[in-house]
Amino acid sequence: MAADNRINFWRRNPKVPGSVQPVYGAQHPPLDPRFRRTYPKDTKPKFNNLKSKKASTFHEFARSTNDAWDIDDEEDEDFFLTPGPAPSLSSGLHSASTHNQKQHQAGDTESRMPHSLPPPPTEVHNLQDVQEEERDCEHVNGKVVKSSSETLLNSSSVRSTLKKQQSLPVRPIIPLVARISDQNASGAPPMTVREKSRLDKFKQLLASANTDLEELRKHSWSGIPREVRPITWRLLSGYLPANKERRELVLKRKREEYFGFIEQYYHSRTDEHYKDTYRQIHIDIPRTNPLIPLFQQPVVQEVFERILFIWAIRHPASGYVQGINDLVTPFFVVFLSEFVTEDVENFDVAALPLDTQRNIEADSFWCMSKLLDGIQDNYTFAQPGIQNKVKALEELVSRIDEDIHNHFKKYEVEYLQFAFRWMNNLLMRELPLRCTIRLWDTYQAEAEGFSHFHLYVCAAFLTEWRKEILSMVDFQGLLMLLQNLPTIHWGNEEVGLLLAEAYRLKYMFADAPSHYKR
Repeated sequence: MAADNRINFWRRNPKVPGSVQPVYGAQHPPLDPRFRRTYPKDTKPKFNNLKSKKASTFHEFARSTNDAWDIDDEEDEDFFLTPGPAPSLSSGLHSASTHNQKQHQAGDTESRMPHSLPPPPTEVHNLQDVQEEERDCEHVNGKVVKSSSETLLNSSSVRSTLKKQQSLPVRPIIPLVARISDQNASGAPPMTVREKSRLDKFKQLLASANTDLEELRKHSWSGIPREVRPITWRLLSGYLPANKERRELVLKRKREEYFGFIEQYYHSRTDEHYKDTYRQIHIDIPRTNPLIPLFQQPVVQEVFERILFIWAIRHPASGYVQGINDLVTPFFVVFLSEFVTEDVENFDVAALPLDTQRNIEADSFWCMSKLLDGIQDNYTFAQPGIQNKVKALEELVSRIDEDIHNHFKKYEVEYLQFAFRWMNNLLMRELPLRCTIRLWDTYQAEAEGFSHFHLYVCAAFLTEWRKEILSMVDFQGLLMLLQNLPTIHWGNEEVGLLLAEAYRLKYMFADAPSHYKR
C-alpha cells in the first residue's frame, strides 16, 4: 500500500523537485528560466532548493531521480481506435485517422553565442511575444496572417532583454523563433552578385542533357540556392537520374509505385502484427517540431504517418524507430518550398492542388529511404551503428580536445548520454530546421555525408561550446547544457563555420585511423 501511495504521489506531482522534465534541444527550449544560466556573475540569484538537489555524479543524479521515472503513459493506453478503411487514391488519400493534437509549450532560450562573434542585435523578440502573435493570427485564404493587434516590444523591455543577451551577435533578425526559411529566402536583402552567379551556375549544370553530378556536388558543398534546392536534392540523393530526358519518366514511375504501396499495405495498420508500429508513429508525429505550425496541420501529419508506416513495413530489419520521424521533415519542407513563395512554416498545405500534395509526399518518401539506406544500422536491433559512432566521437574528442574529454571524465558524463541523440536524429534536435537544411546541402554533396562526415560535424559542434562546457562544474549542469545548447539564433554563417571545422578534422583524421588511438 505504501508503495502504491508513493507511485500515485509522483503521478499527481510531475513537477516536484527532483523530477526530470522532457528535454528537446534547440527547437524546444527549457521551460524553467532558472536553468538558462545567463545571469551576470554578480547578480545570479540563488535557488536553495535546486542547490540542495544538485548531483555531482551520474550515480547521485540517478538515485535522486529514479522515482520520478516511475510514471506510466496512462494517457496513451486508450489511444488505439480502429481506423476506417484505407483512403482511396481518387479521393486524395484524405484523413487516415482523427488526431487529437497536443500543443506543446516551450519557452525561449536566451542564447549564448561563441565569444568570437560581434556584439548583440538592436532588436530582440522573446518567445512570449511570439506566442502572443500566434494567438492573434487569423487564417485567410489558406495562409496564416497576423492580425493588426500585434505590437512591438516597448523600449524598456528591449533594453532589459538586451542586458540578458549581451553575447548575441549582430545578424539579420529571424522574426520567428522557429523560422524555417534560410537567409536567402523571402524577407532577406536582395541577392548579391556572387549569389546570382552561383545560382546561374547551378541552373546551367541542371539544364545540361546529362548533369555532371561530381561538379554539382562541388558547388553544393557550400550551400544550394533555395530556387534549385529541390531538384538538386533529388539528384544528389540518387532519386533522379543524371540524364535529363529520363527524369519525368522516373518521377512518374516512382510516384505511382509509392501510392501502389499505400493501396497494398496501408490498410494493414490495424492488423495485430502492425498496430503497435502504427500506434508509436501516431504518437510521435505531433511531437515533431511542435513549435512550427506547418507540422501541426492534420493533412501534414497524415502524410508523415503514411510515409513512416510504409517505410517501416518495407524494412522489417529495423522497423520504425523513434527519431526517424524527424528525418522526413527537411525533405518535406524543401519539396514544399518548390510551390510556396512566402514563409513555409505558416503555409496551409491543404490549399495546394491534390496532385502537388501527392508528389511532395512521394518524393519525400523516396529521398528519406535513400538516406536511411546508408545509415540503417543506426536503427536495427541494439542500434550498433549509433553505438560505434558515439565511441568514435569519444576517441576523436580525446585527441582533438583533451581538456573537454577529461572534464567529462571528472564529472562522470558519458558521451552516450548526450551524443546518442546527435547520431540518432542527425543533430536535428540541436539545430533549428533552417540550419539542418543548410547542413544537409553539404551532407548530400559529401561522400558518405550522413554516415561518416556527420561524425566530424558532431566533434566540431562539441568543441564549439568548449568555454561553456569547461565552466560547468557538476554533472547535472553539464547534461542540461549539452541537451539544450543555445543555437536558436544560428543561421547559414554559423553552419558554414561549423562545416569548415568539420572538414578540417576530417582532413586530419579520416585517413589516419591510428590518430584515434592514444
